[in-house]
Amino acid sequence: MSSAHTSESRPRESGVWGWLNRRTGVDNLLRGALDEPIPGGARFAYVFGSGLLFIFISQVITGVFLALYYVPSADHAHTTVAYITKAVTAGSFLRSLHAYGAGAMVVVLFLHLSQTYIYGSYKGRRELLWLSGCVLFGLVLAMAFTGYLLPWDQRAYFATAVGTNAVSEVPWIGESIKRLMRGGTEMGTLTISRFFVAHVFLIPAFVFALVGSHIFLFRKAGAAGPVDEDPYHPKQAAALFYPRQVLMDLSLTALLIAGLGLLCFFVPMQLGPPANPADTQYVPRPEWYYLPIFQWLKYWHGSAAIIGVLIIPTLIALAIVALPFLDRSTERRPWKRPAAMGAYAFVVFSLVGLGLRSQYLDRHDPGVALQLMKQNAEENEYARKSFEPELSSASLAAANVTLADPLAAKGKTIFEGQSCNACHGDGGVGTAAAPPLIGVRKKFSPDQLADLFKHPTAKMNAGGMPPIDLPPDDLNALIAYVESLK
Repeated sequence: MSSAHTSESRPRESGVWGWLNRRTGVDNLLRGALDEPIPGGARFAYVFGSGLLFIFISQVITGVFLALYYVPSADHAHTTVAYITKAVTAGSFLRSLHAYGAGAMVVVLFLHLSQTYIYGSYKGRRELLWLSGCVLFGLVLAMAFTGYLLPWDQRAYFATAVGTNAVSEVPWIGESIKRLMRGGTEMGTLTISRFFVAHVFLIPAFVFALVGSHIFLFRKAGAAGPVDEDPYHPKQAAALFYPRQVLMDLSLTALLIAGLGLLCFFVPMQLGPPANPADTQYVPRPEWYYLPIFQWLKYWHGSAAIIGVLIIPTLIALAIVALPFLDRSTERRPWKRPAAMGAYAFVVFSLVGLGLRSQYLDRHDPGVALQLMKQNAEENEYARKSFEPELSSASLAAANVTLADPLAAKGKTIFEGQSCNACHGDGGVGTAAAPPLIGVRKKFSPDQLADLFKHPTAKMNAGGMPPIDLPPDDLNALIAYVESLK
């Protein structure tokens, strides 16, 4: 009776908001989200978490719009990205926002982890919170790596080839992981398909789950507060998250919007020429945040690779992840933790030094510097060209033939999986790297084609044609497809 009386005496909110609140309890949800107590009050040092959430949402939105046009196959990926960049209204800006956003996410996440480490905010009952943050950092790097290949231009192809080759240096299982990532021994349509699925579905699903868990664990443990606060029993007066901390977080968001917007408008992300695996002169270089790893791998060869590729990185990763379990003291002030601050400075300066060393070597090696300048010039030249549709009548005719012949259809998949189309073009129409295959059945019998595939001539070898070692059924299917090119 008393509860009914209380319910009737409570003033009812009017309007749409009142109607929605009575049915969903959204008012209580907002109060629970915004009334988080922060020991010691709001600070600009705490803004990076909200900045990360904004960038991630931006990446999801721009990624969805890009996926509306993108086709994950070796013969269409580059053309669809070129169409987005050169033909779609604001497509270049959208793609640049997505590409630069990946780098911004790495930077802001590093700053967030650094602030947590320097402030000792991993102490107290925050072990799982730190662990989830470390896993999120790995997932962000994985998203950047898988997304880098998708444009399928020269830079993306060769940088990813280097990255997947580096994985093969892991003892015992490296080659298996490399084949799993590539979908075979060579990079082609299966590689793009797997990277696309990982970039668009698998990794984002884990990121969503981890972000939710991270926010839940943060609310459970509570804000750590300033460096002189007790990590277990906060004593300083707390201020609510709203409004001061919200305004500070929005200031970083506004800065990110302005910075990324100006960067995308004045320095749009360029798309280079389509990937050409036969180009033996190309000098691959990864994105700037992978340069330290790229330089580090140069120092380890042969039997020593197990130390540099597996043992040392594993030990460093375990030490970082296990930090809250190793450092159990309640001291959080940086100047009272010389060992922790020294280790942080060593890791940061090592990463910066390796990245700068890589760039220094590139600038002071005449051959490499000249080739890099040539590659940049080719990218600029391609960027200035207008969009050119990829399909000719010959390739369309070849596609129709394969639909009518199941064996040739299987051969088309093998043709693309072996990256033959990267040199010979879609439907075997030919490119600057290799001659056309249309009408080749008039010159060679099936047995002669099989022999040429297994034992290329000296001229074919000089053009970058490798021997093709396939099971008999796959070889027959490939021959059937080549013969269907009319």
